[in-house]
Amino acid sequence: MQHQSHRYITLLCWVTAVFLLTSCGAKRKVLYGNHTHHGSPNTSKSIPTDASDARNKSLSGSKMDNYAAILGVSARDLNNKSLYSFIDKWLGSPHRLGGTKPSGIDCSGFVGILYHEVYGKNLPRTSRDMGDQVKRKYERQLREGDLVFFSFSGRNIDHVGVYLHNNKFVHVSTRRGVIISDIKDSWYYKYFVRAGTPKI
Repeated sequence: MQHQSHRYITLLCWVTAVFLLTSCGAKRKVLYGNHTHHGSPNTSKSIPTDASDARNKSLSGSKMDNYAAILGVSARDLNNKSLYSFIDKWLGSPHRLGGTKPSGIDCSGFVGILYHEVYGKNLPRTSRDMGDQVKRKYERQLREGDLVFFSFSGRNIDHVGVYLHNNKFVHVSTRRGVIISDIKDSWYYKYFVRAGTPKI
């Protein structure tokens, strides 16, 4: 009887852990470059120990060209080099619930740090609170730096990313870490619930 009770508690802990991990949205696909992959992003870059210097370093022209190709725009359209430098530093960082470091970060933590480092603004800590403090926009009105929100639970906002260009957004996948994805991907689009500009 005691053995069965121990197994039940262990199973309950596993179910709880899986539920918490999906609160930042488990993803099925990774968009990197011009292709959609089912594996990890095709990059061998190392993850920095401190991403806070992203705003002080600009990307090389070839890297900006790569991001322009991913987003389907001209490199001249990517005016905010600090944003792409920040993304480049964090790309591939793994998901960790409650994390705030390149060694592990969650969706709202990533967006909060990005906004602080790139735009000098402080956002609430959770995706739901962020969603409550935006000036809402239609999809066609979205601009680089706007926030996009998802509800994988079907009840409340539980995932957030930063809009880039042409329906692409950067966010933290529980399975793939920091990646660039497409809102119109059928997996994301059915959970897409809100978008807008922070009221700060």
